[in-house]
Amino acid sequence: MKLTDISDGAAQALRNAGAFAHDIVSPTVRLGVTGLARSGKTVFITSLIHNLIAGGRLPFFDAVAQGRIRRAYLEPQPDDAVPRFDYERHLADLTGAPPHWPQSTRRLSQLRITLDFEPRGFVRRTLGRDRLHIDIVDYPGEWLLDLPLLQLSFEQWSRQTVAQSLEAPRKQLSKSWRAVISGLDAKADADERIAAKAAQSFTAYLQECRKDEYALPTIPPGRFLMPGDLEGSPALTFSPLDIPDDASAPQGSLWAMMGRRYESYKTHVVKPFFRDQFSRLDRQIVLVDALAAVNGGAVALRDLERALAAILKCFRPGANSWLSSVLFKRIDRILFAATKADHIHHSAHDRLEAILAHITRSAIERAEFAGAEIDVLALAAVRATREGEARHKGEQLPCIIGTPLQGEKIGTRTFDGAEEFAIFPGDLPDDPEEIASGKWNDGAKGKDHNAHFVRFRPPSPLSGEAGAHTPIPHIRMDRVMDFLLKDRLS
Repeated sequence: MKLTDISDGAAQALRNAGAFAHDIVSPTVRLGVTGLARSGKTVFITSLIHNLIAGGRLPFFDAVAQGRIRRAYLEPQPDDAVPRFDYERHLADLTGAPPHWPQSTRRLSQLRITLDFEPRGFVRRTLGRDRLHIDIVDYPGEWLLDLPLLQLSFEQWSRQTVAQSLEAPRKQLSKSWRAVISGLDAKADADERIAAKAAQSFTAYLQECRKDEYALPTIPPGRFLMPGDLEGSPALTFSPLDIPDDASAPQGSLWAMMGRRYESYKTHVVKPFFRDQFSRLDRQIVLVDALAAVNGGAVALRDLERALAAILKCFRPGANSWLSSVLFKRIDRILFAATKADHIHHSAHDRLEAILAHITRSAIERAEFAGAEIDVLALAAVRATREGEARHKGEQLPCIIGTPLQGEKIGTRTFDGAEEFAIFPGDLPDDPEEIASGKWNDGAKGKDHNAHFVRFRPPSPLSGEAGAHTPIPHIRMDRVMDFLLKDRLS
């Protein structure tokens, strides 16, 4: 064990001890909200906060249903070095005229919401423990994909990434980048221009993977697509290389320079995030755009499963005791949520949940074994559609009604973003393995299983001044709150 690892562990224990002591006096829950690109993190947090403050319809959130929440309000966040989640601007986006979706999460941010409530227990009422601070920590899921890098050398990461780029459909998307690195001599003298060219080509490959038609999860480093103030720095100017198995990096070589920058990235980017933010979380919700992966087919779904498995290995799941809260804080409740459930009929929600449970099954088993409480559900933080029925070829089909975003397509139709449509998005299979195995959408049993899920504009009733004070329509946000907070509001 390195001396720095020992010192980091001791510092973390001291921070945890301080947080534990503070929590006795002023109960606080640190809730991590994450998910890969376009999973709806910003919309989720905005809806959660607004429905609490505006008194949204939350029948399955026990504390609200029982009338025990007296007030919900925002407070200044306690971490001065972390940007504030811009709740007011995001709410204005959703309630504008016309409304539009807020910009997606591109950096770490935080917001504190406080609940004044009526405790049920005699002891808590006697001690006056009737206030709960919820520190919501919003961070890109791509940053979590970086955490496994802490266990990989530059050589291991290079070989792993190159091997992954040879799998379909990444093989075609990575063609230009692989052409660049195949023409490099890793043992040649270090050259800044060559390093920059390789890094730019590698970043372009990662950007291609994120396009809607592929819906492939990003592979690390996550900051290549969200560089922030690190853009152009040496810590982001490196790339995997084709490296010989039976050699080591010569001093002063391109290989040595790339390896040094890779280690610098871990030291100055990955470790601080793990130490200062991720390791301090109490609860976690992982948002997953499973419908986008279904659109992408079996390969996209398997890639999503692999990415989620890598993310979830970074968690420290388990029940917390007073000792673990001081030494090694654990995440004791984890919720996996399939977002955009309003893009399909409610009769398919259980199948959407089954798909998410299928691709997270190994992580769920590991977390449950460690003693953490786990749940899986389908939700819509903002319900952008309503339901209806349509008749087609003598068959009654369950539809969703809403305004598709401009540029969305179904078959040969391209939507203009202004007109409302009733859409039958297609069926989801009863058995998730049909998608994972590639058997779905093959016209089996004489049925057309082809399904395509389009994105919709926010609902117009939110528009205008009244929208800023009107609860946001949603699907199952009350169940989310109940699972994550119920025990802390007893």
